[in-house]
Amino acid sequence: MDTLGFVCEPDHGTFWPVAERLSARGFDVEFLRPADPISRADIDGLAALVNGRLHPEAFDALRYADRTGVPTWNGFAATTALSARLVALEALEAVGCRVPAVRFEMGAEGPDEEYVRARRYAWGEDPATVGPLYVEAVADDPVEHRYYAVDDGRETHVRALRIRSSLSGTEPVVEQTDVDVATATRVRELLDGFDARAVGVDFAHRDGETYALRATPAPTFAGAGMRRQVADSVASLATLGA
Repeated sequence: MDTLGFVCEPDHGTFWPVAERLSARGFDVEFLRPADPISRADIDGLAALVNGRLHPEAFDALRYADRTGVPTWNGFAATTALSARLVALEALEAVGCRVPAVRFEMGAEGPDEEYVRARRYAWGEDPATVGPLYVEAVADDPVEHRYYAVDDGRETHVRALRIRSSLSGTEPVVEQTDVDVATATRVRELLDGFDARAVGVDFAHRDGETYALRATPAPTFAGAGMRRQVADSVASLATLGA
């Protein structure tokens, strides 16, 4: 029986239901908690490794898996690159997305109110205490759009969500919305360029223009309704197939 490893907490909102689907298909599933040390032996017997958390233990596990030939959902190189804000913005711009301007300021005050202090990496840093990276503030409303893309080995599925950063009346905080074809194409190109299986990209809007804000190689898929597609994608990495 092929064993699939998930680097995340066992109660993950997406990967726990995905694991149940995979178990029903005949896979054995192991959850490797990133708060605990992940040993080489934990990875050696896996048919595939899926990372659901940006954590030092996860990066080390992906590096070892790539080195030893264990298939990974998103490999060490893709996960590291897309977790770095500047690299992700450069990659998004390269596939045709408009991205916010970036400035480096050593002073404590920052450049001006048009810029916000930003994390250099998507893990382990408090944006209130790090610098000198500042990103242009481009959102003119409390709504962002989040695109999720998943490659199941045959095709890439894309979902779009409206994410509200603040509560407004009775409108939902998260809801699915129509996929913009041009935006979806760029997200697919980003996925393909990094030879990854899944990615999430956040977009904001100002003056009729759409800006790509960030990418994540460990998307949660919360609210996307993509559990079957995620299960198909993970299964396609292993010898049993989808």
